[in-house]
Amino acid sequence: MKKRFSIIVLFSVALIGSQVHAQSGYGKVGKTTGKPVAKNAAANANLKDTTKPKTTTAPVAAPTVAAPAVTFSYDTIIPGGFDAKPEVALRNNFATDRSQIKDRKPLEYENLREDDNFWSEFIWREIDAREKMNQSFMYPGRDDNGDQRFFTILLNAIKNDSVTAFAPDNDRFTIPLTKDQVMGLIAGSYDTLPVTDPVSGTVEKVVSKKPKFSPDSVYTFRIKEQWIFDKEASRMFIRIIGIAPIAKQVVGGKSSPRTLFWLYYPDLRKSFAKVDVYNPKNFSSRMTWEELFEGRYFSSYIIKSSANNPGDKSLSSMIKDPLFRLLEGENIKTRIFNYEQDLWQY
Repeated sequence: MKKRFSIIVLFSVALIGSQVHAQSGYGKVGKTTGKPVAKNAAANANLKDTTKPKTTTAPVAAPTVAAPAVTFSYDTIIPGGFDAKPEVALRNNFATDRSQIKDRKPLEYENLREDDNFWSEFIWREIDAREKMNQSFMYPGRDDNGDQRFFTILLNAIKNDSVTAFAPDNDRFTIPLTKDQVMGLIAGSYDTLPVTDPVSGTVEKVVSKKPKFSPDSVYTFRIKEQWIFDKEASRMFIRIIGIAPIAKQVVGGKSSPRTLFWLYYPDLRKSFAKVDVYNPKNFSSRMTWEELFEGRYFSSYIIKSSANNPGDKSLSSMIKDPLFRLLEGENIKTRIFNYEQDLWQY
């Protein structure tokens, strides 16, 4: 009886072991189809699911790369340009007290009666700051008044002292200009430059406003003056009427002078009296710009005269040779000097 029971147990164990060995080659039975699921990934890939319909997928398009962002920035600051504000010293920059300079006023002109005007002539002359005697006109030093170049002093008189500028159409002061119009003549045009950011790689377009010329490029100044012999005082008077800066303009590869604007000289005298002229010999004996023009401490050459000129032409339009033009200007000076001397009897 015991042997029969042991044989039945052994037979059962063998039967269970065979079933376990048969299921070891397959995985678990699938829930939907009842088919075994292979353990191996390669075998599982070969199995087909007959319950789901076949679907076709469209190819996915490659993602498009967005263009780099473009930004605009404006740079209107011109270091050292005409719009630069003067840096005022917070302490006295000299060993002596010079606070009274701003209170200086020019002397009033002597009254000249029209009835005493015995002889008169208009003279137009030009000052070339490149000459050795006129180097003070291009002195680039700075003080409380700002840049010491003469052209910058003229601009400061327009901006700070309300001096009226006039259009360069004629020298009779007929069309006044505003401050914005004057600054527009020298501010220049906008220029766009592409700049790439080295970090992000974006392209930036920087719009900057560049000046047409630097302060050193304006070195010629035109002066209109009247020579009057007053019979009541028995002497010759020289009165400056106007001053105009001349810039060089390149047109078609050729450089030609261009008058920027005219300034009425009597309006400038108060501004000139507050600004000193650079003296290379002695800094303590500097004169003002008003004293420089009244004392005639500058070198110039005549470009036009109202005498013997019925066509109102300049010397350059009548005489082509520049050397002969200079000689004709010297002849005009000699003629005026001789006229004054010939009025006297010795």
